[in-house]
Amino acid sequence: VQLQASGGGLVQAGGSLRLSCAASGCANAMGWFRQAPGKEREFAAGISWSGGMTNYAESVKGRFTISRDNAKNTVYLQMNSLKPEDTAVYYCAAHSRVSIPTTAGYDYWGQGTQVTVSS
Repeated sequence: VQLQASGGGLVQAGGSLRLSCAASGCANAMGWFRQAPGKEREFAAGISWSGGMTNYAESVKGRFTISRDNAKNTVYLQMNSLKPEDTAVYYCAAHSRVSIPTTAGYDYWGQGTQVTVSS
């Protein structure tokens, strides 16, 4: 499975962005991670294969929404009320066999897309 992330950019604090991640094959549970400069990569959000179960990091809960369209093999991350501390490279990831949105252990990774939030 190959993953292609897109949708990053520069936005002012309080603004919104929507990230997309297209999978070349069938992906099971999927997730978004992010890595800020000088920090370790961290889990942001995850979604089950069916879309019926989601999981969010506390830092993004209530502001970010993950969703997926299995007909398009695409997962989305709607990011609202963005803060400067959301600035990071965002990566999408997919499980090959796990159907629930875990916070680690993903099998496939896409290239990152930069999100920069100015104050």
